[in-house]
Amino acid sequence: MENATSKPSKPSSNISEIVSKFTKVCKLRSIGVFPSESPNQKQHHHQHQSCHNPKNNTAPLVEEGSDDTEEKECVSEKIHPQPIEVKSKSNEAHIPYNPDKIIDADQLVVAQLESLCKIKRSYKEKQFTNKAELDSSTCSDLQVEIELSERVLEDLKSQVKAKNSEILRLREVLQDLELGNIGLAEKMRQISLEKKIPTVLSIATLEEAFKATTKSIHDFAKPLISLMKASGWDLDQAANSIEDAVVYSKRSHKKYAFEAYIAQRMFCGIGFKSYNVDEIMRFDNPIDALTEYPNSAFAKFCGKKYLLVVHQLLEVSFFGNLDHRAFVLSGKHPRTPFYQIFAKMAKWVWVLQGIAASINPKAKLFTVKRGSKFSDVHMESVEEDMEGAVEADEQAMHRVELMVMPGFKIGDKLLRSRVYLSKLK
Repeated sequence: MENATSKPSKPSSNISEIVSKFTKVCKLRSIGVFPSESPNQKQHHHQHQSCHNPKNNTAPLVEEGSDDTEEKECVSEKIHPQPIEVKSKSNEAHIPYNPDKIIDADQLVVAQLESLCKIKRSYKEKQFTNKAELDSSTCSDLQVEIELSERVLEDLKSQVKAKNSEILRLREVLQDLELGNIGLAEKMRQISLEKKIPTVLSIATLEEAFKATTKSIHDFAKPLISLMKASGWDLDQAANSIEDAVVYSKRSHKKYAFEAYIAQRMFCGIGFKSYNVDEIMRFDNPIDALTEYPNSAFAKFCGKKYLLVVHQLLEVSFFGNLDHRAFVLSGKHPRTPFYQIFAKMAKWVWVLQGIAASINPKAKLFTVKRGSKFSDVHMESVEEDMEGAVEADEQAMHRVELMVMPGFKIGDKLLRSRVYLSKLK
C-alpha cells in the first residue's frame, strides 16, 4: 500500500486499467488470484486496485478516436507468439507480484502491438500503391495498344475504301470495253456481209472445201455403220438395199455404199444460190453456230438433212427413242456426239454449195451413172491402189459401180466425182 500511495498516479497508468487493456489486446484472462498466491497477497492486490482506480476497472486500451480499430485488426490477425522479452517480463511481474514490472510489461506489449500495426498498415499502403501503379501501368499499355489498333483499323478502312473505288472504276472501264467490243463485232459482221468474200471466191478454196466435205461424209459414215452393227442391222443387206449387185473386191469396201447413200441424200435437191458463209465458218463447233443463229439458212438446211439422212427406224435402234428427231422438229439441235458429227458434215456441204454458187451462179453438180466407163478426166477412184493400176489403155476395162461423191462443174473448171470401180472380166 505504501508503494501505491507514495508513487504519483496517472489516469491511464493504474494497474487495473493496464491489466484491463492487456486483457483486451492479448485476449488473456483478467489478472486475478493465482493458485500460488496467498490470501494476503490477494487482499493487497485488491486494495492496490481500489487505491488507484476505484471507479473504472474496465477502461478501454485507448481513448475514443485513437487507433483502437487498427489494434483490434492486429489482434484479429492472431499475431503470435509474443516476443521472448515480453513473456519474460510478464512472468517476472506476476511471480512474485511486482506492480512496476507489470506496468513496464504492459507498456512493452502495447509498444510491440503498435509496431506490428504500423508494419501492417505500411504493408497495406505499399500493396495498394503498387497495385495502383501496376493497374495504372497496365491500363496505360492497353490504352496504347487500343490506340494503335484503332489507327491500323482506320488505315485498313481507308485502303478498303480506296480498293472499292478502284474496283468500281475498273468495272466501268470493263463495261465500256465490252460495249466497244460489241460495237466492233457488229461492225465487222456488217462489213463481212457487205464484202464479196474475195478469199473464198477462188477455185483453190473450192477444192479445199470439196476435200473437207468428202472427209466429213466419211467421218459420219463410220459411227453410222458402227451403230448399225451394234444395233443388230445386217450390213450386207443394208449395203445391197442401197445399190444391188455391186461387185466389191473386198468385203470392207461395202462402206462406200453407205458413203454414197449419205452423199446422195445430202446433195439431193441442191439449189445453187450465192450466200455468205463467213458467219458459219468462224465457228469451230457448228452447234454453236446453230445455237446463235437458230433461224439461219444453215440451221434450216441442217435440220432438213438430218431428217432425210437418219431414218427414224435407225434412230430408234441407235438410241431407243426419237429424241434427236423431236429436237430437230422443234427447231432445236441436240448437243450429242452423234449429232455434232452430223452437223459438221452438214456445215461443209452447205459451205461447198455456197462457195460454188458465189464463184459462178451457173455452177452445177457433175454426176456419173453406174456402169459408165472410167475416165480419169472426169473421175477419181476412191481406192488409191486401184486408181494407180488403171492405166490409159486399161481404163475401158473398168466400170463405175458406185458414185461415192458427186463432182462440180464451174464454168470450164471441173472437180472430178469420186467413184468405186470394178474390173470387167
